[in-house]
Amino acid sequence: MTTPDDVQRARTQRRRRKHERQALVFGLLIAFLAVSGLAAAAVYTGAVDAPFDRAFSEEETVTDQVATQPCLPDGTLPVPYQDISVRVLNATDRSGLAAQVSDALARRSFTITATETQEAKLADVRISFGSQGLAAAYTLAAQFPRANLLYDARTDASIDLAIGASFGDLVPAEEIALAPDAPMTSIDGCRSLDSLTPEPLATTDPADDATDEVPAEDPPAEEPAEG
Repeated sequence: MTTPDDVQRARTQRRRRKHERQALVFGLLIAFLAVSGLAAAAVYTGAVDAPFDRAFSEEETVTDQVATQPCLPDGTLPVPYQDISVRVLNATDRSGLAAQVSDALARRSFTITATETQEAKLADVRISFGSQGLAAAYTLAAQFPRANLLYDARTDASIDLAIGASFGDLVPAEEIALAPDAPMTSIDGCRSLDSLTPEPLATTDPADDATDEVPAEDPPAEEPAEG
């Protein structure tokens, strides 16, 4: 027979078990919050990397080192396109870009000597030239919305054209502000070529170069813009 004392003891045991479960749940919750707080503080202070930091981080942006730009001597005229020899270098991860640009320049009568892929990546277009190629470099630069000139130690009039990731298209031929009998304008903030020290001539190991596809046939030439 159940007595009032038995009922009271049963109630007391149920309350004790309930309190024990509540204490366990609250204890685990407090421990979780404490660990989360410590982890958040460690991430905030940089002591540890945030989870998924690599997966969601932005792609690294390439920033070009721009050398001092050279001035043209007064009265320098554009060089006829067919007299400019250009090696086109793909300085991006976009396959076939050098061949694409080579095709477009060949249609304007530039002489393309090679199309290659270079290991060093660029953001913008870079035109490398020597002491004999300043006028040719300016003439080629007029074909692009934005181009940086790099004076190096080569002794001939050849040009290296490296195409960076920001390249979209050439300036339309009819919009190029060059005329055969009109002197070209120097870049703002430039310095005379004889005041600059040429950069060492970059050398490439042919075994390390990945060559872009060369156009299968010569495209028809465009006439240089007049006026």
